[in-house]
Amino acid sequence: MIYLILFILLFVTELLYFKIADRFNIIDKPNERSSHNYITIRGGGIIYWVMALLYLIFNPSEQAGWFFAGITLIAGVSFWDDVQNLGQKVRLLFQLLAMSCVFYLANVYGVFPWWAILIGYIIFIGIVNAYNFMDGINGITGLYSMAVLASLQYVNLTFENFMNPDLIWFPMIASVVFLFFNFRKRAKCFAGDVGSVSIAFWIVTLLLLLIIKTNNLIWLGFLLVYGVDVVVTILHRIYLKQNIMEAHRLHFYQILANERKMDHRLVSTIYFVVQLICSALIILLYPIMGWWIFFLLTIVLISIYSLKFKWYTDKRKFTE
Repeated sequence: MIYLILFILLFVTELLYFKIADRFNIIDKPNERSSHNYITIRGGGIIYWVMALLYLIFNPSEQAGWFFAGITLIAGVSFWDDVQNLGQKVRLLFQLLAMSCVFYLANVYGVFPWWAILIGYIIFIGIVNAYNFMDGINGITGLYSMAVLASLQYVNLTFENFMNPDLIWFPMIASVVFLFFNFRKRAKCFAGDVGSVSIAFWIVTLLLLLIIKTNNLIWLGFLLVYGVDVVVTILHRIYLKQNIMEAHRLHFYQILANERKMDHRLVSTIYFVVQLICSALIILLYPIMGWWIFFLLTIVLISIYSLKFKWYTDKRKFTE
């Protein structure tokens, strides 16, 4: 019953946000780098922050308080960036503060050496930003997040209880609400930085807690599809001598949606299904194969993503 109430509350909240966004002109205008060609409300993913607030209300604790403090910092600066572009240094400062909240609730300080904590900052803040970079077509953020969260919840309920299940059910409900408005041929809203960064922060928090509880990094494989795409794309852009910090359309999903003209919803569904398969294989085969399953899946994904080099080259020859 409580989950139904949360769904209704978020649904109403999203509708109210649409009115506010219309009033203050919080919209996404397409440009040459966009994968859409119509003006759409930006920031619909703010409901992830709203759900974090509801989690704190229904599950009050010191741990929930630190999590809410962190997601408020990172969601706040991201929403500000959605409304008025901010510099990278400002965003990075707030991301560092937010991640510090997570590290505190996970009892990282005083337990791990300084160099391990530094690496942790680099890896997890990098994941948050990479997750944001991957948000570009209808449905991809919501569906992919569902795949990751479902994998985490399965581990949480079946093998290793590392967290209150509500900390996973809540963002899954928020994803369902967001997908109702976003997983369409013509989306009613986009997540915006506030949405993609907030759900990325939520997922990073869960991953960190699971990694610490099990003392195992294999769970990063629950982000393998996004991770390989980001790394391959960065290498591709370096090869093309492009500025990797500038907007682009070279991610594999962008090539599929723009150059191959596949429906956005189909591309998002493919990412969702492939990540579920990768997560399932890691859960099932890691006890047998160890890290070899991670490396094997990585090689397979790289091989698939390599197709985009041919498609991109063919496009350039055609346009020239």
